[in-house]
Order: sequence, then C-alpha cells, then structure tokens
Amino acid sequence: MSSLNIQRNDTVEVVAGRDKGKRGRVLRVIADKDRVLVEHVMVIKKNVRPNPAKNIQGGIAEQEAPVHISNVMLVCGNCGPVRVGYRMEGDKKVRVCKKCGQVLEPKRK
Repeated sequence: MSSLNIQRNDTVEVVAGRDKGKRGRVLRVIADKDRVLVEHVMVIKKNVRPNPAKNIQGGIAEQEAPVHISNVMLVCGNCGPVRVGYRMEGDKKVRVCKKCGQVLEPKRK
C-alpha cells in the first residue's frame, strides 16, 4: 500500500466521476481501502429503519459515500488542484505544492 498524501480536513477537488469539479473537505480517510469521505460529494440516499431506543426517526437519509483516493486531488490555496511533494524542514517532513512550492497544511478544526 502506498502512502496517502491526503489527510483529514484537507480541501480536495474531485477530478473524475459523477461529481467531477466539486470541492469539499475530507471528513475521513479510509487508508486500508484507499478511499476518502468528502463533505457534500458522492451523496447517496439510504433507507434508515426507525429505532426509538436511539431516538432515530427513520425514512430516507442522505449521506456521503467514500470516493477512491485516485479520483481526488489536493487543493493548493494559490494554484488549485495540485500534486503533492514532500520536503524536509528542519527535522519535520512537510507536504508541498508541486506547482508553487508552498507548504500544504490541513485546516485544524
């Protein structure tokens, strides 16, 4: 398995598939399946059974489905969707934009 260059809370753009062109924040990275869950991308409808014990009403719910990591690109603040490189700054390994060389840090929430 290759190392994943996309982390939680990164902004990514979908470059292939039915939601091509959409941007969103990464909610979750599923590393063992090479997939990411992106906010407001690949929204599916799911039938939910009511459960009064957990106060779940039931019906048809909308939720995000995982997207393969090869179908998304990290978004640089200056350049847009870019490939990711790595550089050593001191003793820390940081991700950098391949176009402009800017350090790419995920937004902390």
